[in-house]
Amino acid sequence: MQIPYRGGTIVVAGVLVAGALTIGCGKKEQAKATPEVSVVTLQPEKVAITSELPGRTSAFLVAEVHPQVNGIVQQRLFTEGADVKQGDVLYQIDPRPYQAAYDTAAAALARAEANLPAIRKRAERFKELLAVHAVGQQDYDDASGALKQAEAEVQSLKAGVESARINLGYTRITAPISGRTGKSSVTPGALAAAYQGAAFTTIQQLDQVYVDSPQSSAILLGIQRNLAANRIKGSSDSARVKLLLEDGTPYPQTGILKFSDVTVDPSTGSQLLRMVFPNPRHVLLPGMYVRAIVEEGVAERAILVPQQGVTRDPKGNAIAMVVDPSNKIEQRTLKVDRAIGSKWLVLEGLAAGDRVVVEGLQKIRPGSAVKVVSASTPAPSPAPSPTSAPAPAAGK
Repeated sequence: MQIPYRGGTIVVAGVLVAGALTIGCGKKEQAKATPEVSVVTLQPEKVAITSELPGRTSAFLVAEVHPQVNGIVQQRLFTEGADVKQGDVLYQIDPRPYQAAYDTAAAALARAEANLPAIRKRAERFKELLAVHAVGQQDYDDASGALKQAEAEVQSLKAGVESARINLGYTRITAPISGRTGKSSVTPGALAAAYQGAAFTTIQQLDQVYVDSPQSSAILLGIQRNLAANRIKGSSDSARVKLLLEDGTPYPQTGILKFSDVTVDPSTGSQLLRMVFPNPRHVLLPGMYVRAIVEEGVAERAILVPQQGVTRDPKGNAIAMVVDPSNKIEQRTLKVDRAIGSKWLVLEGLAAGDRVVVEGLQKIRPGSAVKVVSASTPAPSPAPSPTSAPAPAAGK
């Protein structure tokens, strides 16, 4: 009688043990099925939006030195490659023919001026005699005409003297601007021809230099759209520009954007930007290749997401996985603008407070529940690095 009960008891106990094992395994599998992910909580940041452009330097002022009179070069009065100041004498052309011409013109003027008082007094006397009918009208007209002719001759001779003086001054060829000289194309004894095509030397002012860079018109349109949408704010002052030298070294001086050309080159689809940089130590020389980092504006509340949190779908659209309030995964399609340091600048698709998955992406899919093991607010992004550039085209 007891065996069946014992057997029944044994059967019941076996069922209870099997049920307990099933429940335990289910809990372990459920715990194992919940993936752990690391997220960053996005916060708006204030960042400067920049573009990096290739460019070439050129002198702020360039002056070619040409002779303005004919003659033989007597002296070269500067050292090639040296700095000169405006007005310094660079070359001396033989002045003797021009000195003689000046002396001749001055003597002719002196003679005409010596005759002028007598002619003027004669005209005044005839005017008085005409009033009392002591001389005829014709006599007075002749005396008056002689005076005007003498005065005109004096003015003509004065102009001749001034012309001779200018030509004599041109025998001393001076620096039209302050700057650094290049090589000299003539030596003493060379024949100078007035306004000849070949320059004697060239002077370049290097205390400031221009940097000319081409900018894509498409980038300009993007900047205008961002300004119109209040994503960035333009500066009321001239845009500030930083510079990287040919070897990648940052240039210590900050420049300004001087102007942008109003014409787009149809062959390249770009327009020219001209920037001005101080160059007190003459580190920048004309013709150097540089990279200009132009500040487009400031984004007051930019959304930046770490690059490891952004992937691409098969169509090339930028996507991010976001943990919603119920700790489930939501896929977002993003519109990104460019890389700033190690982060993407996001225009659309994310907002402040969103929790973006940055680790564990390979273990999740949209709609799955996750366990957030580390939720942190990312540190403010550093200033845009020189390599900041617009991002590849992303889906909207």
